[in-house]
Amino acid sequence: MKKLIAIDLDGTLLSSRIKISEKNIQAIKNAQEKGHEVMVCSGRAPEDIIRILKEHQLDCHVAGSNGTVVYVHEKLLHMVSIKDEDAKEVASILEENHMPYRVYTSHGIFIPDSWSENVSEVIQSGRAAIDNLKEKEYKYITEQPKETDMIKVFSNVNSLLNKEDLLIQKFFILTLDLVQKEKLAQMFNKVDGINVTSSGQLNLEIMEQNGNKAAGLKAVAKYFDIPMENTVAIGDNFNDLPMLEEAGLSVAMGNGDPEIQKLCDVITLTNDENGVAYTFEKFIMQEF
Repeated sequence: MKKLIAIDLDGTLLSSRIKISEKNIQAIKNAQEKGHEVMVCSGRAPEDIIRILKEHQLDCHVAGSNGTVVYVHEKLLHMVSIKDEDAKEVASILEENHMPYRVYTSHGIFIPDSWSENVSEVIQSGRAAIDNLKEKEYKYITEQPKETDMIKVFSNVNSLLNKEDLLIQKFFILTLDLVQKEKLAQMFNKVDGINVTSSGQLNLEIMEQNGNKAAGLKAVAKYFDIPMENTVAIGDNFNDLPMLEEAGLSVAMGNGDPEIQKLCDVITLTNDENGVAYTFEKFIMQEF
């Protein structure tokens, strides 16, 4: 029976060292050799997911920006974008509250030139929940990102919306102040056309109201004519919840959020214990 397996990336397929283990790689390849379809469904931009997969010599379908952009055999299958008026409202809230954020678009990732300034403002206030951050993580969030082939810097969101053919799939918001995070979530929930989620304690993620990992999973399942009861979703956090709820079998990582674990059919090992490979061996390669 052909199955479709959707795997989250950070905290799931990737170890805490941001690597895909040989055991996980081999488990995916073995499943593909037996005729099953495997997709990586992540909050990361599709370009970033593809880069990581190529580095680890994996060939999987890709659902990026929380399932809002889906590629099958490198062909664009599905895309959901935020309406311009909703994007303006979200950006206005972020700028009024001096929030550091990234905009994931059809033309790459755009970051405001005020990123490091806004991060510093929160840290200096003493409200930042950064005690558990590693030195590398602290440096990553505090430095002003530099432009690359994939990352561009901008000064005003209107300059993005005026770009021809540019579509916005996701806002990623760094929320170092946890009290402020809750207040922002309440503000965003009043914007009708968007969906608010989180992939970790220190962030919020905003997509179009129908943009989520479940939509990405359904698009690929439909393409391959695979019934939803023959799908599997593996994840660790709240942005994974839509696909976990829709899949025939939902699997929570051993390192996953306890609330997510409660809602899943089974719990596997952690991302540092080859939890994905264990899931394939224990649950997927057998009938369920």
